[in-house]
Amino acid sequence: MLLRTVLLTCCLAWPLRPAVAAAPPRVMLPIVYRGGLPVRDYWISEKLDGVRGHWDGHHLWARSGAAIDPPAWFTAGWPAVPLDGELWIARGRFDAISTLVRTPGADAAGWHQVHFMLFDLPADGGPFGQRVLHLRALVARSHAATLRAIPQFRLPDRGALDARLRSVVRAGGEGLVLQHDRARYVPGRSATLLKYKPYDDAEGRVVAYTAGQGKYAGQVGALVVRTPGGLQFRIGSGLSDAERAHPPPIGSQVTYRYNGLTANGTPRFARFMRIRTDMPPPDPH
Repeated sequence: MLLRTVLLTCCLAWPLRPAVAAAPPRVMLPIVYRGGLPVRDYWISEKLDGVRGHWDGHHLWARSGAAIDPPAWFTAGWPAVPLDGELWIARGRFDAISTLVRTPGADAAGWHQVHFMLFDLPADGGPFGQRVLHLRALVARSHAATLRAIPQFRLPDRGALDARLRSVVRAGGEGLVLQHDRARYVPGRSATLLKYKPYDDAEGRVVAYTAGQGKYAGQVGALVVRTPGGLQFRIGSGLSDAERAHPPPIGSQVTYRYNGLTANGTPRFARFMRIRTDMPPPDPH
């Protein structure tokens, strides 16, 4: 009965913000780091589990083009230049920041936990090493308590990079981001901007459920997910008891993690991570 109720109610649309930009912001996007590059040529930062934000100099937007509407005091003193960053609370607090960002008129008290962690200046035409310095100076001049430049550092080699990755993951972080010292800001997927994590992740659409067995009888056993390429597979790991009782709605997008692909292209050891409530537009070509 519970599973039937879930199936009948889960198709309700997830609340979306009504205001959208004329076009989604054009931002720089990473590819996966696979090794074989001179690490010393890159700036490195922690990959934060927040919500990507784009400040156009006057308004704050999500990568999808949806408006983000924090209290007026949150953006007071922000510079009138484009800023690229992550709205972030702390490691492991993605659900909290996601809920806050997509809730119109959210309690202003919740925003006191949030910082806009900046990692780039889209309108600055200089190389990344120069943009890092400009960003730090800009944040310092703004005196805005809600703005922070995400720490950028250099490492000598792959061994030091792997050691830092292990340290970040042990502390509850997701991974690292590498940006080449001489890279210009170019919207779209860039070979100079790399993400380095101990696992891969991707998004898929929930198209069905399988019934749970044993201790999960009457609940969801697995999500049946379809990728943008049409591949369909099950995700049974990573779901909490509450998520099995009230799973992601049919039609919703979810993020899952996995460790490589099988011979037929199916994600290996796929594990549910979270509902993706603010899907970005297709990558620009």
